[in-house]
Parts: sequence; C-alpha cells; structure tokens
Amino acid sequence: MELFISQGINGLSVSAMLFITALGLVIIFGLMDVVNMAHGEFIMIGAYVTYFVTTVFHGPFFLAMLLAFLTAALFGAIVEVTLIKRLYGKVAETMLATFALSTILQQTVRMLFGPEDKFVGPPLAGHFSLQGIVIPHYNVFLIIVALAILATTLVLFFKTSFGMQLRAVTQNRSMSQCLGVNTARIDTLTFACGSGLAGLAGALIAPVKSVMPLMGSYYLVDGLLTVVLGGVTSIIGTAASSTVISESVTLMAGYMSEITAKVLVFLIIIVLIRFKPEGLFASEKR
Repeated sequence: MELFISQGINGLSVSAMLFITALGLVIIFGLMDVVNMAHGEFIMIGAYVTYFVTTVFHGPFFLAMLLAFLTAALFGAIVEVTLIKRLYGKVAETMLATFALSTILQQTVRMLFGPEDKFVGPPLAGHFSLQGIVIPHYNVFLIIVALAILATTLVLFFKTSFGMQLRAVTQNRSMSQCLGVNTARIDTLTFACGSGLAGLAGALIAPVKSVMPLMGSYYLVDGLLTVVLGGVTSIIGTAASSTVISESVTLMAGYMSEITAKVLVFLIIIVLIRFKPEGLFASEKR
C-alpha cells in the first residue's frame, strides 16, 4: 500500500511535467491546426537557456524560467513569421518544414555546445516525509507551477480580448478578418505563446533530466498522445489526460518495468482513440 501511495504522489509531478509539455501543443496544434514537429526543440531551447543561466552564470532558477519562456517565444514568433505563415492550410508541407527545422536545430545545438549531456542542479533541495513516504520539494513545486500555468492560460484565453479574438479566428477566420481582427498578429502571438510554454517546460524539465540536443524528441510523442486523448482543442482535457497517462504509467511501473507499463498504457490509448477519435474531452461543435 505504501508503494502504491508513493507511486501515486510521484505520478502527480510527472503529470505536471507532461501537462506543461503538452500545453504548447494544444495551443499550436489544437487551436492553430499546425502540426509543429519542432515542438520538442523549443523544449530543448528552454532547457539550454536554464543550463546557462543557472549552471554557467549561476543565476536564480526563476530568472531562468522567465528567460526560457521569452527566448522560446521570441524564436517561435520568428519561425511563424518567416516559415509557418506561408504554410497555413498545407498540413504535409508544414510537417516537412518543421521536421527539417527540428533537425537543423538539433545539429546546430550539437555543433555549438557539443553532444554531451549537460546537468542542472535541483533548484529546491530537501523533501517532505509523510509516514515514510518521501516527497521532494521540487515535485511539489512542479505541481504548483502546473496549476498556476493552467489557471493563467484559462484566464488568458477565456477572459481577455486576445483570447476572444483567438477563439473567433479559430472558429471563422474570414469573418474575423471582415470584423477588423488582425489575424496575422493573432497567429504570431498564439504561436509565440505556445512556443514559450514549450520553453518553460524545458526549464522545468532540466533539473530532473539531462539537457542534450536530442532531448526534445523524447517528449514530442508523449505530448501528441496527451493532446489527442484529451481533445485537441481542450486545455482542461489535456490536463486530465496528462494526469491519467502519467499516473497509469507511474503506478504500473511500481509492479513491472517502466517500458512495459508505457506500452500497455499506449495500447489502451490507441483503443480509446479508435472508438472516440475526437478525444475524451472534445468541445462540442456548433
């Protein structure tokens, strides 16, 4: 029973990381209908920014989080203006272009910083002890940050003028243009927001995983599965599906190998998507 509770608590921190990783995909893939195969590399950018700020220049971790978000967001805006903007409505071309961008970024980082792994020290040392169950402080911090990001994103998209314009553009781009909405500006800001969240995810992942040029590819598949299972346009659905996936894998990994647990969970996801392809929390279409 103690193992089950311990694994469940650890699963919450893994869920938090997966949610933050997938949230940028929900915005870019679900709302903009752009399959960004370079999403993992925006995570990598955030992780490398964190490494240099905290390990090389010995700056505070909160500054690293902010700079990781801003750097990835700025780079995302540049990519949207120079590349993605020319490919809206062309799914195959967008996938090929972003896949090429992914490869270019990986090799560029490899040439600039080397192929070896980089390590970021934990920003919060220590742990809680609850009846023999050890809970690291950083795991609690991840959960709190994930909840804060979820709340902030919901407020941004549903309680602000930008969010209203974004949802209008998503539902009917032509009508939004007729009503005077600057759709090009909304597209750039939205892509930058999704990219910035990926960079922030990289900053939060860096202290628990090694930082390397290929790290982003490990999170792309998990992120896409999370988004598809939750519903490609549902932020709440992504939060729920990330919890379901991570908790299932973590709990099962306590009694079998992690690889076997992942395979079983992914098989279940495939079956669910087969019978409910729009996702578990898909929004109703009017």
